[in-house]
Amino acid sequence: MKRYDLPANAWRKSSYSPDNGGECVEIQQVDRDTVAVGDSKNRSQGAFVFSAAAWSTFVDAIKTGEL
Repeated sequence: MKRYDLPANAWRKSSYSPDNGGECVEIQQVDRDTVAVGDSKNRSQGAFVFSAAAWSTFVDAIKTGEL
């Protein structure tokens, strides 16, 4: 998905992303069932799109140390 297809003001930077130019993950809730994920340092690369359920499962696995 192209980032320009999504509202620019709806992106949220991960609370784990540092403000010093390091890794910067951004997410956007596209609709009730879809989440877009992108890199704030390289916005021209577009965004990855996941189902909200798949994204939630991924985030939970990170939080619990499964991944």
